[in-house]
Amino acid sequence: MSLSTTGIELGARSRRLRDSVELVSSMRFSISLLTVICIASVIGTVIGQNEPANNYVNQFGPFWADVFRTLKLTAVYSAWWFLLILGFLVVSTSLCIARNTPKILHDLRNYKEHLREQGLQAFHLKGQGVSIETPEAAFERISRLLTGGGWRAKAQVRDNGTMIAARRGAANKLGYIAAHSAIVLVCIGGLLDGDLVVRAQMALRDKSIFTGEGFLRDVPAQHRLGPDNSTFRANLRVPEQGRSGVAVIAMQDGVVLQELPFDVELKKFIVDYYESGMPKLFASEIVIHDRETGEAIPATVKVNEPAFHRGIAIYQSSFEDGGSSLKLRAIPVSAGGKPFDIDGVVGGSTKLTHTGAAGKQELTLEFTDLRVINVENFGAVPAAGGGTDVRRVDLVDSLQEHLGSGAKVRTKKELRNVGPSVSYKLRDAAGQAREFHNYMLPFELDGQRVFLAGVRDTPADSFKYLRIPADDSDSMADWVRLREALADPAAREAAAERYVAIAGPTDKPEMRAQLKATAVRLLALFAGADVMKGRENSPGGLQAISDFLELSVPEADRERISEVLLRMLNGSLFELLNLTRETAALKPLAPDETTQRFMTHSVLSLSESYFYPAPVLIQLTGFEQVQASVFQVARAPGKTLVYLGSVLLIVGVFAMLYVRERRLWVWLAPEPGGGTKMTAALSTTRRTMDADAEFELLKAAILGQPAHPAVQLDVSHRESKP
Repeated sequence: MSLSTTGIELGARSRRLRDSVELVSSMRFSISLLTVICIASVIGTVIGQNEPANNYVNQFGPFWADVFRTLKLTAVYSAWWFLLILGFLVVSTSLCIARNTPKILHDLRNYKEHLREQGLQAFHLKGQGVSIETPEAAFERISRLLTGGGWRAKAQVRDNGTMIAARRGAANKLGYIAAHSAIVLVCIGGLLDGDLVVRAQMALRDKSIFTGEGFLRDVPAQHRLGPDNSTFRANLRVPEQGRSGVAVIAMQDGVVLQELPFDVELKKFIVDYYESGMPKLFASEIVIHDRETGEAIPATVKVNEPAFHRGIAIYQSSFEDGGSSLKLRAIPVSAGGKPFDIDGVVGGSTKLTHTGAAGKQELTLEFTDLRVINVENFGAVPAAGGGTDVRRVDLVDSLQEHLGSGAKVRTKKELRNVGPSVSYKLRDAAGQAREFHNYMLPFELDGQRVFLAGVRDTPADSFKYLRIPADDSDSMADWVRLREALADPAAREAAAERYVAIAGPTDKPEMRAQLKATAVRLLALFAGADVMKGRENSPGGLQAISDFLELSVPEADRERISEVLLRMLNGSLFELLNLTRETAALKPLAPDETTQRFMTHSVLSLSESYFYPAPVLIQLTGFEQVQASVFQVARAPGKTLVYLGSVLLIVGVFAMLYVRERRLWVWLAPEPGGGTKMTAALSTTRRTMDADAEFELLKAAILGQPAHPAVQLDVSHRESKP
């Protein structure tokens, strides 16, 4: 009884195993896996891969960012579930090939010449006829016909006749093997070249991901992989006249360092530009220093033209700053302080101390990038209109946004290089930082040459720009002097007195004193020096004057009073500017259209500057550029498998779609009165009109009968197509 039970259990297990293998090797299982892989690839294309966690939070929100991170959708191609599906696809397709290849090979060797002559009557495409030829002559003629038509044939002589079995288009079945083998090769190549092998080596060699900061030379050995690593894809950054042999493998949670068996020295970085300023060509002249032999091998790496050494490909990936020297001018934006000079290096930092209303504040100035070429889109922008009265300024919509975007909607595309720019960060003691992007040279915007000083709170935001008008010497000196003078009460009073002397009534002395007091109050409000009750948080600028009107003037009179006050403000600022120019031994500005345009932009820019989220504005005054190349170094053993798989996939798909397998049988039997009775039948994997026409022609040639005229015309028409 126990033996019988054991036999039943073994039989059940065998059936379950057989059913499992049948399921895994089935076509529907493979198609399901391919569908999931396609969906995952779409997700990996839509959602940026291996980006900083803050980027996903800013783009999708905290909830979805956590969901994506939990499901590994931010690193789809290295996720455990994606690799598992890829592995199952390899197993499934391999089993499918193993199960069907013997049948296909057997079918390729089998011509099915043992088919009974009566069975030919069951075919859809069949025909019969009688020839006056002897069976031997008919056999010779039909053999020559089939051989000349590219058919491979085999004959079986029987007592009552001869069966000729022929076939054509056997590559159709070979295409099945080629296409399925291609899927296996591509998947294996992808697994070999992915980070699965890197993670496996890290686990076997007790390595871990590095999540800290610092120099590459200071990273401990537990975060480094040796030069014998069989597969990797990493980035190698080399500055001009510098040399490096340690690449960085980016992982989802940090990085791993990859030691190379050689050092790469960058002798020169070459970049060519189109007339528009867009890069046309960039290449690197390098020297590869082999660590084992000491050999120095010169090479040039261009985009899509890599160099190779010891099985490692060196691709030109990108380029960036390699530690350029910067000369900067720091302009205090908050009240008090004088401009001062700073020397820095891209990638370095320096400390700044700011003393303001909140007390002493320690800031870290981090120099992040220097861009010598900046290609911007300039379209047709209408020039600023208006008369020649410099004391009049159009302030419509000026209070809607304090710091506006430097880019405007344009009607046509015009690419132009606007010169160098510098990027930096100001980080407070708590570690919070804002990013700044300032252009070195002014360029024309809305009819006025302006300097752009950009700022954004997070990398996901767009830069918003403070527009600082350039003066007659193409600098921001007038703007800086005007802002400094606004912080000086004596200078404000002198400007108001001068404005009243020019614009005040000469026959009413009592009104001149009142007019001067109003002008002084306006300048103080604009400078943020006169804080109104209920508006303690107003920093100054036009917003402070708007608050003053809201609190002090009835709504019915605000529009009329605002026009008068704004005219007084602009006139007082004009006189304040001329006072600063006289102090600097410069001649006063003339009240012309150019000056009016400059004053219009200055009033708006000064007003916006009070909302500038930093105590100091950094201007680039000079630099000494040092370029750096970023190479992608890759040891990819799976590349050959992927290339071979791609070729097999093309061949296999072409064979399955465009090659039709056909089998032809011809039965030759002697007639009692002489001659030969012939029966022909054709079998094809796909029933098409071409197959019907082909059989009609074959039947006519075999039986010695003319083909049907419609068939001849149809075939002739088909063969005439290019």
